[in-house]
Amino acid sequence: MNNLDLLILFGTLFGIVAYGVWKTRKTQNIEDYLRGDNSLKWGTIGLSVMATQASAITFISTPGQGYESGMAFVQNYFGLPLALIIVSAVFIPIYYKLKIYTAYEYLETRFDVKTRILGAALFLVQRGLAAGITIYAPAIIISTILDWDLTLTILMVGLLVMVYTFSGGTKAVSLTQKHQMTVILLGMFLAFGIIIYYISEYTSFAGALTIAGTLGKLNAVDFDFNFEKRYTIWSGLTGGLFLALSYFGTDQSQVQRYIGGKNPTESKMGLMFNAVLKIPMQFFILLTGVMVYVFFIFYQPPLHFKQDSVNKINGSEMKADYDALESRYQSIFEERKSAAVDLSSLNENNDRYISARERLVVSDQALVDIRKEAKEVLKNADPAIETKDSDYVFLTFILNYLPHGIIGLLIAVIFSAAMSSTSSELNSLASTSAIDFYKRLINKNASAKTYLNVSRLFTLIWGAIAILFAIIANNSENLIEAVNIIGSIFYGTILGIFLVAFFMKWVNGTSVFIAAVIAELIVISSHILNVLGYIEISYLMYNVIGCFLTMILSAVIQAINGGRTTN
Repeated sequence: MNNLDLLILFGTLFGIVAYGVWKTRKTQNIEDYLRGDNSLKWGTIGLSVMATQASAITFISTPGQGYESGMAFVQNYFGLPLALIIVSAVFIPIYYKLKIYTAYEYLETRFDVKTRILGAALFLVQRGLAAGITIYAPAIIISTILDWDLTLTILMVGLLVMVYTFSGGTKAVSLTQKHQMTVILLGMFLAFGIIIYYISEYTSFAGALTIAGTLGKLNAVDFDFNFEKRYTIWSGLTGGLFLALSYFGTDQSQVQRYIGGKNPTESKMGLMFNAVLKIPMQFFILLTGVMVYVFFIFYQPPLHFKQDSVNKINGSEMKADYDALESRYQSIFEERKSAAVDLSSLNENNDRYISARERLVVSDQALVDIRKEAKEVLKNADPAIETKDSDYVFLTFILNYLPHGIIGLLIAVIFSAAMSSTSSELNSLASTSAIDFYKRLINKNASAKTYLNVSRLFTLIWGAIAILFAIIANNSENLIEAVNIIGSIFYGTILGIFLVAFFMKWVNGTSVFIAAVIAELIVISSHILNVLGYIEISYLMYNVIGCFLTMILSAVIQAINGGRTTN
């Protein structure tokens, strides 16, 4: 990065922070701070909802996911449109009717205070952890780029977000997210266009798709009924549906984005905006990762994308083994490049075309195998070395091949996404802590000014917790998967509580409370067994398990304890 990149990067970041603080400088009451004075229109709501979900992890990990595994991850979102229709039809009317600040207030109205506190507590745990990851992800990037201390970088990211979230609350978050999404989309389209420009020297866009398809990167839909597979259309339509339904319907970070709408219609239109555009956006980001893969067929990539890990074996006895792998890698890279060029220039009916396809597939698999060997060499040199490098793929392309100025903009994209999602998380964590715990359990009759100050205090507290978690985090998983795994462990149970509230009117608070605790313990146990290798199940199915266990156990416990009694 040069001075122009730094100017664009920091100019964008500080400009967004200053805008958020300035536009909400007159926020002086709890209604404005937590509900945005109910003045938001559908466009702002739609972009805010999208920006809340599209964290920096989306723009770091998703291209890396596309690079490694192709388009299959998009199935994760297939249940989302239906989920948003259900939220619009069922959740939004109830939330507006009750004039709630948090989704969990409804649970006390329907059940009792302990069920409300349980729902709020589950949210605080999973969202508090996720907030740390959304700060950690871009901090890795900027510390790598500028050779800054990681801890200081995490502090910078966290404090920037805390400034305008503390100042203006919900309205500041929503208004800044609208501009952050503009920066994000502009940056991604520029990156995609530059990729296509570079590879046009060797092949057309259609040719690039042919190459990607030959290597299995364009298989976006998998109808396999094998539930051990992480991504299939069935896990997307079931687990993805339940994940999205819980996230958009019961997660306060999203609920708070749309209950601040001018009216229910504006909120519903904002969600429909996402129902239409979310899958195409994720598809485009994954396709960008696939095009980066094609790009690196013609322009030699590093053997391992995380240079920091490679540097750690310099001077060790394993360095010679790594250098030998690099030599083999370069030789086979040239063979794969030659096969790709031939494939792009030949007609499908040509015998040489079939030969080129075979050469491309064989050489590509050989390079994949060499990369695996390289990771083993790194691990043998030092077991503590991080060998998962997919989160550095897109970064490597940005730094080495984009023009200056665009580099600064793309890094600003990553930061803007981090700030937008983290600000939503801190704002929702603060509102849940202030309303569901402080106001409900500690001080029911405080003044509006007191509740405003307490909400701001909780913003600072949760910001500090997120920063602390980010400092001790370890990206052993692909980051976007890590966030979804954390959410899936808790979301199913929370959704189950709300579905019992909406549709199982005979179940009382005690029954659903006991059922939810049991269901959550089973889900956590299942995840532990999954990690240890005793069972194999897609993490998306945690949502289904948690939800149905909560509902079924609620009905059983209610039948045992008192039949069809109500609260």
